[in-house]
Amino acid sequence: MELGQLRYFVAVAEELNFSRAAERLLIAGPSLSQQIKALERDLGVRLFDRDRRSVSLTPAGTALLPHTRALLERADDLQRRAHELGGSEPVRLGYVNWLPADLIARTSAVAQLHIDTWIAPSHAQAARVSDGSLDLAVCWVQNEDLERHDLRAQLIGADRLYAVTTGNDPSDIPARDTAVLLDDDTTSWSSWNTFAEQLTRDTGAHAVRISDGGITGPAFFDHVRRSPRPVVNSPKGQTTPLPPDLVQRPVIAPKVYWTWSLVWRRSEVRAAVLAAVDALTTGVDDLGIHAPDAWQPDGAPISSRYPGTPSERHH
Repeated sequence: MELGQLRYFVAVAEELNFSRAAERLLIAGPSLSQQIKALERDLGVRLFDRDRRSVSLTPAGTALLPHTRALLERADDLQRRAHELGGSEPVRLGYVNWLPADLIARTSAVAQLHIDTWIAPSHAQAARVSDGSLDLAVCWVQNEDLERHDLRAQLIGADRLYAVTTGNDPSDIPARDTAVLLDDDTTSWSSWNTFAEQLTRDTGAHAVRISDGGITGPAFFDHVRRSPRPVVNSPKGQTTPLPPDLVQRPVIAPKVYWTWSLVWRRSEVRAAVLAAVDALTTGVDDLGIHAPDAWQPDGAPISSRYPGTPSERHH
């Protein structure tokens, strides 16, 4: 029995859905299922009743859940105390709008992580790592950005984008039948425009030029209502609730993925920063982006695993 398996148990218990728990934990669904089965074997009890449509806690699972949470809290407290005694240096991390759900749990034992409150676009966050105002950033980058800023990157997350349209039809929509917004404000939307322009070229989706910042927010919904085609959402709109007159439609042929990379300076040598990189990238699976029907732009970092041992990853 491992602490990681106990964290998996709590995540599934809170989500009551293996797919959502796997996304939250950044692991593959089959791996999560295997880990839960291994934990059940070690404990000698069944924790969940599950079939194709539902997941529920067994009486044993219900009884053990509060004890598991308490044990994990004690383990986290032990890590915090060890961290304080070690006096490790702070590590500054910036982001756009997505961070791993278990960010603190992954890094608390190895680094004093300070999350920067300046929410800036991806290209700005990469530049801030390059100039030293941040140590790490979670953002969207291309290989040419890494070369220009002398950075390294590792994939740690991916959002599958969907289309939004009026009505109540939730069926799949081919990418060629969608519209993609591109904003004239290249300062704010440089990364999205680069992504969107190649998406339209590769799939035949219809490019729509706008100048009102309507990639997200209420203006986006207004564009959707005026559009004769479903409009592809941006990663900044992933968690925004839709108005009741609009509906999500999964994009297929291909499935469209926006990726999130952890970036750091190629010249970085500080142990706390490199330890945080290892903590955040270890165990991340392929995120679905390597499937035959998946799409992401040319020039984007595509590896979600490093070759070699942890000590070889940074050299």
